[in-house]
Amino acid sequence: MDVTVTENAPEDAGKSGGASRDLELRPEPAIATPATGAIIPSAEFDRLVHSAWYALYTRSRHEKKLLSELSDRSIDVFLPMREVLSRWKDRKKRIWLPMFPGYIFVHQVDTPENRFRVLNVPGAVRFVGHEGHADRIPDDQIDAVRRFLETKIAIDPYPYIRVGQRVEIIAGPLKGIQGILIQKKGRFRFVLRVDLIRQAVSIEIDASDIRPI
Repeated sequence: MDVTVTENAPEDAGKSGGASRDLELRPEPAIATPATGAIIPSAEFDRLVHSAWYALYTRSRHEKKLLSELSDRSIDVFLPMREVLSRWKDRKKRIWLPMFPGYIFVHQVDTPENRFRVLNVPGAVRFVGHEGHADRIPDDQIDAVRRFLETKIAIDPYPYIRVGQRVEIIAGPLKGIQGILIQKKGRFRFVLRVDLIRQAVSIEIDASDIRPI
């Protein structure tokens, strides 16, 4: 009489030694690319199938344009903005500026195709990362930025400048003047010294209007 044996059948699981033999013979789970069969590390596989936030470096003053262009392409993007008082020659006007000039955040799966789709948009420069891949931004950091914006509290960008460091004003009528950065009552102030007479004056300044020298 012919007997047909089916491996891993549910009714065999309770037989003595059956389950353990199946586990011993079953190969280690592996992830392979369809084209080459090459094994992909689990961390790399996770990057290829799960979406995350990435920082996109933009051309100067192209953040808003990129926001519009990428949104039109159904790409999930985030551009934190802050309201500032712009001083013109004859009037003052409130305008919206990027909180992190030169950057916009993209939420997507980090594949070569998705990166190309974004970088093909005029104004996009490169993703922040290394070895050809974009580096993830933790979700909690993006969430924290969103919460900052929801509070509607005045927000100043904070460049990597130490209090007491020499800085140069890069915007406004005082552009090009160099001095010292100090902090007073939680606000930044720019100090201009006249060394010969050992005198100085200071003004309150926006951190985005200075650079370290």
